Amino acid sequence: MTTIHPAPPFDTELGAVLAVVGEMLPPTLTPDLIGSLRQGGLGAPPLSELIGDRPIRHEERTVPGPAGAPDITLSIFSRDGHVAGGPGIYHTHGGGMIMGDRYTGAEEYLSWVLEFDAVVVSVEYRLAPENPDPAPVEDCYAGLVWFSEHAAELGVDPGRIVIGGASAGGGLAAGVALAARDRGGPALAGQLLIYPMLDDRNATVSSHQVDGFGVWDRGSNDTGWDALLGDRRKTDGVSIYAAPARAADLTGLPPAFIDVASAEVFRDEDVAYATRIWEQGGIAELHVWPGGFHGFDAMAPQATLSRQARAARVAWLHRRLDA
Repeated sequence: MTTIHPAPPFDTELGAVLAVVGEMLPPTLTPDLIGSLRQGGLGAPPLSELIGDRPIRHEERTVPGPAGAPDITLSIFSRDGHVAGGPGIYHTHGGGMIMGDRYTGAEEYLSWVLEFDAVVVSVEYRLAPENPDPAPVEDCYAGLVWFSEHAAELGVDPGRIVIGGASAGGGLAAGVALAARDRGGPALAGQLLIYPMLDDRNATVSSHQVDGFGVWDRGSNDTGWDALLGDRRKTDGVSIYAAPARAADLTGLPPAFIDVASAEVFRDEDVAYATRIWEQGGIAELHVWPGGFHGFDAMAPQATLSRQARAARVAWLHRRLDA
């Protein structure tokens, strides 16, 4: 059996933040906490406060969901005076498949509205365990199809749409990119995978190293995947669209940006995903942020490492979107 060494140490600045976070959020999220975590809204301020006095418009649309499933809600954000024909960013939120909403991550994606004059569309997908796989990823796919088909109406060049999300949202973005490839769906200009949740097996070294401390530890990962997959978890019955790390074929995908922290559960599965894309002739940009914990940039956006991570994403988006 592989010897499991301690996880890399936290960055000094982030470690101090984590001590405060730990007073509000336990490292291990168990199923009995799902209800209270949802009610708490992950501590995000209201949308109106996030937008503030920035020249950003918000519109809601109810659009068809997957065949036989309920409609879904999309939030559409654009800049006042938006110039038609610009880029689009399709956002799939995080929350371990069990919590969060389409505003989770808004602090970062609203900045992209202004940075790129991008139209950002964020999807409200159904959550597990009430709605297990394939509900979340199929909702996200349906929203992307609608966005692509209505791109011109929204002032977006359909050839310049990037999909992106963080954590579970990163895993869903990767799954939707695989589905779009396999179904002949929308052609994506890129996939922005921010510390994505890719592998239900929880079997990597990093998934063992981060256990009982940090943010979204090994036990939390079990909670999320169990909720999504139930008895199918860790079996051959798991779809590649639910757990993209299961995909043997990673050819034909849009260029990927993948980042992850060195002291988090997802480190090894994310590095492996980028490596396998390269092995199969694909394009990926990988960043491993030293001393970071899961979600570090969202919880400590002013920290030096967080600003560097977010700047790297913006730089990649500039390259993909020609902005």
